[in-house]
Amino acid sequence: MLITRPHGKYGESMFDPDFYCGKTVFITGATGFKGAWMSLLLSLHGATVIGYALKPPTTPSLFDVLDLKNRIIFVEGDIRDLDKLAGTMAQYRPEIVIHMAAQPIVRESYINPVYTYGTNVMGTVNLLEAVRKCPGVRSVINVTTDKVYLNHEWEWGYRETDRLDGHDPYSNSKSCSELVTGAYQRSFLNDAGIAVSTCRAGNVIGGGDFAVDRIIPDCMRSMESGSDIVVRNPGSIRPYQHVLEPICAYLCVAQAQYEDPALAGAYNIGPEYCDCVTTGELADLFCKLWGEGARWIGLTQEKAPHEAGFLKLDCARILRVLGWKPRWHIEDAVKMTVAWGKIYLQHGDLLAEMQRQIVSYLT
Repeated sequence: MLITRPHGKYGESMFDPDFYCGKTVFITGATGFKGAWMSLLLSLHGATVIGYALKPPTTPSLFDVLDLKNRIIFVEGDIRDLDKLAGTMAQYRPEIVIHMAAQPIVRESYINPVYTYGTNVMGTVNLLEAVRKCPGVRSVINVTTDKVYLNHEWEWGYRETDRLDGHDPYSNSKSCSELVTGAYQRSFLNDAGIAVSTCRAGNVIGGGDFAVDRIIPDCMRSMESGSDIVVRNPGSIRPYQHVLEPICAYLCVAQAQYEDPALAGAYNIGPEYCDCVTTGELADLFCKLWGEGARWIGLTQEKAPHEAGFLKLDCARILRVLGWKPRWHIEDAVKMTVAWGKIYLQHGDLLAEMQRQIVSYLT
């Protein structure tokens, strides 16, 4: 069922549903948290979504909760399998490709660095190789991370021209993915008329994230079990934003460069500086909005693997070039997340709630 909407653009979101209606969009990592939200949003706006991914990375998963396997065309496959990836893309011949498949957890990258580099670096090589062999592709988005930068833990935000050199295997592998994208763009894709951008988003929150080692999923699991929330490194500052913010920004960039390839490039996507909060402040906000006696306790792990303590993005470029800016402040984002969580625990209608949130964001 399509979302009932007015004709043309919603509000100032820069997301034009009429542009995507009828287009074929190839999404790697469709079974992940952001991939599931994007798959739902595009399918509700009339796009033909081809999801290429491994099985959902968690149990439960948003992909399964929404029964997305029966809402989109889903192909189970590994991004490291070039033949299957290229064959699937050639079969469906998408116009737009959004690459989100990744090993996305910093702490996991310390445990499995080879898998992390294989997925995040060679996965990008395979994706771009499949793109250049597939007739009809016009717009490609490679989703990386705010952690690609050499982080000096400055007070100001990093710009797209700052040095790339992530510290840990996850962050560094995403820096490498950026370099791979640039090389393919200059060597092959520009001449083929294929526009390619990389999008560097901050930490996302929202309903349906069941991952480990993430603050909001940890909060949700504590609410489900009736226990206190344990917050690791509560003083760390991150650019938290609702999942719809980067998803709609990716679609904004994909559409803009489809229509004008000169707009392709690297784009930071993050919240306003006032919404860059500590993990402890985010937990405070969650507990206040959840109510029911929710509370958290801090845990500082002295021997934990290195993670950045302070990180901000400068998002002036995407505002200047495309007119995109975040729409929800951090309290709005947590409020939507809490609403989803309460409906989930009450076994309510999550699809209806997500449609409501999508419409609310875009209007």
